[in-house]
Amino acid sequence: MLKKTIQPENYVPEEKLLNVIPAKDPELKATLKRIPVVEETGKIIPVCEPTLRGNELKYLKECVETNWISSTGRKIIQFEEAFARAVGAKYGVSCTNGTTALQLALYVAGVGPGDEVIIPTFTMIATANVVTHLGAKPVLVDSDPYTYTMDVGKIEEKITKKTKAIVPVDIYGHPCEMDAVLDIAERHGLAVIEDAAEAHGAEYRGRKIGSISDASTFSFYANKIITTGEGGMITTDSKEFYDKARNIRDHAFSEERHFWHKYVGFNFRMTNLQAAIGLAQVERFDELVGARVRNAQAYNSLLKDVPGLTLPPQAQGVKNVFWMYAIMVEDAFGMNRDELRGRLAERGIETRTFFIPMHLQPIYHKQYMGQSYPVSESLCSKGLYLPSSSSLSEYDIRQVSEAVIDIQARR
Repeated sequence: MLKKTIQPENYVPEEKLLNVIPAKDPELKATLKRIPVVEETGKIIPVCEPTLRGNELKYLKECVETNWISSTGRKIIQFEEAFARAVGAKYGVSCTNGTTALQLALYVAGVGPGDEVIIPTFTMIATANVVTHLGAKPVLVDSDPYTYTMDVGKIEEKITKKTKAIVPVDIYGHPCEMDAVLDIAERHGLAVIEDAAEAHGAEYRGRKIGSISDASTFSFYANKIITTGEGGMITTDSKEFYDKARNIRDHAFSEERHFWHKYVGFNFRMTNLQAAIGLAQVERFDELVGARVRNAQAYNSLLKDVPGLTLPPQAQGVKNVFWMYAIMVEDAFGMNRDELRGRLAERGIETRTFFIPMHLQPIYHKQYMGQSYPVSESLCSKGLYLPSSSSLSEYDIRQVSEAVIDIQARR
């Protein structure tokens, strides 16, 4: 019975969508031979890896030496305060990962069975899954063709009496059009829980992402700009939201007496070990964010004149932190996105495709059968991101860029 409940029937996409869904990841090979444009390296350039060059080991050692390794300890409070400060918020609530941070934030906002939550269809599946886990329904909105974020002009048509919240997602580090989202939410009495998993350090019209919405949630997975290996954070300016989130995150223990519970809580606690790494990372916040921005500037200068490549968006008035350097491979490039990925993999260069929209996912396809989201489908069919680690060298970026240029020349 359980298996039938959690697994979808065999899903065969409509024929017209077969060219939208990405092919399997190509086999990655180390560069073993000299290529005319790209020098021999004998190494693989991963799409992203953590940059651990500060006090991470020192702080971890302190945790082990003092026996504070679980979900209490000074490093947790220090990390929460430091990260909240870095994103301009009053309060931070650390969690096990970005997914549980979003689930907890929506739960605190009152989302529950029978409610509807508006999300972009073009996002990582965790955004939809947390809504589903809470017994609510994800209601999908197509993407803006320039920023790849939720098309705010299509939000109001999706609002019903059941709508409880809007979850804008800052795709690949580029903020959503937040003024419009907040205006819509205020007029309809909805909560705004911003999925900022990929947007550490981003800004929207002079305001830091993490300080704009009712609450924002971040991921600290190993490929994020700030990492704890696994981990997440809610940031908010609301003391009431903060207090409730902290309580529910920890089984909703009552202050009156131990093992006394007035809410159905979660165990979404971060460990002191994770927080130790996060604290060391936040000490280098501007450096790690700045590296992603410099990566993008270097790529842009090398790839700007390549026919058939659409480079990452940068809307006026926002700071895109380029969590991933995301490009679109158009027809004029001379080959499709999957062919380019395969050629790069042969040279030891790892890439990732863009997200597959929610309405095309096997677990959700029946729910959204017949709905059309053309912009998101176009992004899915054409998009990939190039190596984007904060630790990339100028040589690495040049090697990747020249490989792209050489591959097109040899098509």
